[in-house]
Amino acid sequence: MTSTIKVNTVTTESGSTLTLGGCGKTVALASGASQTGFGRTGTVNWQTGDIKTANFTAVNGQGFFVDTNGGAVTANLPAGTAGAIVSFQDYRNTFDTNALTIDPNGTDKINGGTAGGPIALTNEGEGITLVYIDSTIGWRSIQDNDFALQGTDFIVASGGTETECGNFKIHTFTGPGSFIVTSASQTAAENTVGYQVVAGGGAGGGSLANTTGGAGGGGAGGFREGRNAPVDNFTASPLVANAPTNAVTISVGTFPIVVGAGGSGVAGPAKGSNGSNSTFSTITATGGGAGGTRSPSAPEGDASDGGSGGGGGYGSSSSGDGGSGNTPPVTPSQGNDGANFASPPNRGGGGGGAGSAGGTASSEGGVQDGGDGVASSITGSSVSRSGGGGAFNSSTPNMGTGGPGGGANGAPGASPTPVGNPGTVNTGGGGGGIGAPSNPSPTTGGNGGSGIVIIRYKFQ
Repeated sequence: MTSTIKVNTVTTESGSTLTLGGCGKTVALASGASQTGFGRTGTVNWQTGDIKTANFTAVNGQGFFVDTNGGAVTANLPAGTAGAIVSFQDYRNTFDTNALTIDPNGTDKINGGTAGGPIALTNEGEGITLVYIDSTIGWRSIQDNDFALQGTDFIVASGGTETECGNFKIHTFTGPGSFIVTSASQTAAENTVGYQVVAGGGAGGGSLANTTGGAGGGGAGGFREGRNAPVDNFTASPLVANAPTNAVTISVGTFPIVVGAGGSGVAGPAKGSNGSNSTFSTITATGGGAGGTRSPSAPEGDASDGGSGGGGGYGSSSSGDGGSGNTPPVTPSQGNDGANFASPPNRGGGGGGAGSAGGTASSEGGVQDGGDGVASSITGSSVSRSGGGGAFNSSTPNMGTGGPGGGANGAPGASPTPVGNPGTVNTGGGGGGIGAPSNPSPTTGGNGGSGIVIIRYKFQ
C-alpha cells in the first residue's frame, strides 16, 4: 500500500539535518521531475539523440558524442562556474584524423594552462570529463579514456610535412604554408620551438657569346637556426652550436610560412636575380646575392649582396666585386661574402656560403669554389645547406666546385649548352657561374636553389 503526502516545505523540527529514507532504502526522483540545490553527483546527462557534427557550445551538466568523420569540430565550453561539469566522447573513433578542439569561455583556463587556451583531442576514441573548479585552475580534467591529454603539458601543432624524432616533432615546409598551434605548453621551458630557416640561393653569372672571362657563382641563401637548449640538444650547425638558447616562443595561433625561391639566371651581359627571403615568426633569412656576369661594364660584373654574397664577374677591364654576406646583418651571421673577380687571367669569384666565404683563385690557375654550407641534425639526420655556387674561369682549371650544402658547380658553357648548373632545391644553394668561350649565343647563369623552413619542438 502506498501513501501520498502533499506539502510545500519539509524542514527539521530541531537541528540542521533532515533525513529522507532509511538504511537500505532508495529515495527516487519521479520520472520527468527535476532537482535543484542538491549539487551534481559527478556525472552528466549524455545527449544520445544529438550527435554533434559541427561546432557547438556545450551546456553544463551534459555529455556530448562528437562525430568528426566529416571534418574537425570545435566545442565551446560554457562560462565557468564552480561545480560545472561537461563531457565529450569520440563518437566514430575519428579524432586522430579530425581533431576535437575544446575552447574555454573567454579567459577561462583548462588544467591551469594559458587563459583562453584551447586543448585538442587527437587520439582515436578519446573522451574527457571536465569540472570547473576556480579561476586559478579553471576546468580540470577528472576522467579520460586512457590518453595523455595534449595541449596542457606539450605543444600541439600542425602544418607542413610532420615527422617524429624521439620525443620531438618536426614540421618541414618546402613551400608556403602555415604552422598552426592549437595548444601551447604550460611549462615555459617547453613552450618554445627550434627552427631552421633557409632562404633561396642567388643565381650564378652568365656570359656574353664567344667571349672569355669569368662569371661569378651565386651566393647561398641566408641560413638561420635556433635551438631550445637545454630541452633539446640536437646537433646544430656551427653557427649556433655554442650559442645560448635562441629558440622562438610560440602561442596559440597561426604562423604563416614563406619559403624563398631561388634566384633566376639571366643571359649575359645582364645579371641574374637574388634569391627570395624565407620567414617564420620573427625570423627572416635573406636571399643569396646573384653572381657577377661576364659583361662589358663594371656594374654587371659586380655581384649582389645578400644572405651570402655572390661572386664577382668580369666587367670590362676591371675586376667585379664580390657581394657582401650577412646583409642585412643578424647575429649569429646568416652568411659570408662572395669572392672578388681575379685578374689576370679573368677568373670569376665563388659565391659565399653559410660556413665560409667564396673561394679566391690565385694567378697560378686556381679555381674559385663556392663557400661551404653548414650541417645540422634538426631533422634527426645531418644535412648540409646554404653552399655557395662555383665560378667559371677563362683559364684551366676553369670550373669552380659548388660549396657543400647544395651549391652548384661552375660550367664552361661550350656550345650547345646555354644554361649553368642550378643550386639544389630546398638547400638554398647558390647557382653556378657559366662561361661562353665558344658559344655563339649568350649563356644563362644557373638558378639558385629554393629554401626551406623546419620547426622542431618537444611533443611528448
